[in-house]
Amino acid sequence: MALDPRRLGRQRRQARVRRRVQGSDARPRLCVFRSGKHIYVQVISDQTGRTLAAASSLSPELKGELGRGSDRGAAKKVGALIARICQERGIRAVVFDRNGFLYHGRIQALADAAREAGLQF
Repeated sequence: MALDPRRLGRQRRQARVRRRVQGSDARPRLCVFRSGKHIYVQVISDQTGRTLAAASSLSPELKGELGRGSDRGAAKKVGALIARICQERGIRAVVFDRNGFLYHGRIQALADAAREAGLQF
């Protein structure tokens, strides 16, 4: 079975980023995952190993607003949603974990929308 070079490259980038990025209770890690159809984001405290907040293009709050879950518009709305959820739960600052994905397109749109909605990176 041949290994996919794109998957291997992403795993290497993911490991490299994860060595430097650690989430604490004071500043949890905002971890992004994008698939071909949707985008998902979690806010994780690595000290306790708990997920503090989560949102995705499948969230009920965004049900009627999204045409597609795989475009930059959906990523912006998910970024604004996670920022609102975090502020409701008292989380003001996070560490951004791009999870091995390159920082452009949907990942960048999500990060920019979360910053505009008041989340500090």
